[in-house]
Amino acid sequence: MSEIVLVRHGQAMSHATDDASYDKLSTLGHIQAGWLGSHLRDLDLRFDRVITGSLTRQQETARAMGFEITTLDPRLDELSYFALAGAMRTEHGIPAPRDATEFAAHLPQVITYWATGRLMGCPEPYDAFAARVTSAIDDITALPGRSLVVTSGGVIGMAIRHALGLDDPGMAKLMLQILNSSMHRLHHVHGALMLGGFNATPHLDAPDRAHARTFV
Repeated sequence: MSEIVLVRHGQAMSHATDDASYDKLSTLGHIQAGWLGSHLRDLDLRFDRVITGSLTRQQETARAMGFEITTLDPRLDELSYFALAGAMRTEHGIPAPRDATEFAAHLPQVITYWATGRLMGCPEPYDAFAARVTSAIDDITALPGRSLVVTSGGVIGMAIRHALGLDDPGMAKLMLQILNSSMHRLHHVHGALMLGGFNATPHLDAPDRAHARTFV
């Protein structure tokens, strides 16, 4: 049996308006990651490898957790949400969300339009995103032992879609719930990929850390 512990990066620059300026942890993001790393050390949880995508916020999270990155895999990079939102506005007149409530409605729309080929002005087709994420997950599950994979919410949503056979609207709803610095577990057992845990944040469960439970 192999195990993947997926971690979403800590809070990034949530007021950014493009992918490049978003790609850096906030002060709180560094704190969230540090708390998670301390929690894992308290559990004496050992990893055979530590893998991140190539994005700055993913690498910063792993290092703030106290881990040395063994592999950078660009297949674990996030979808380009700002580019997709721009295409939604330009091609369909659907404006970008202004707050969390609007984002909760906007993200499923984006996924639906993207998955059905109705967004032309985006850097990556939906099928290419799905293929690169699932191939990365399959390659990692073929490795023995336990892997720590620090990535992003869209990648985690796609990985769980791959494990559970979700449809695209179901994956979008799942993505909306993925907290910054949350943990998710995938097990490869009896020839199948299984979901062993979703959205765990034990390092944020204390009442005095409630403020640190963030989605964006």
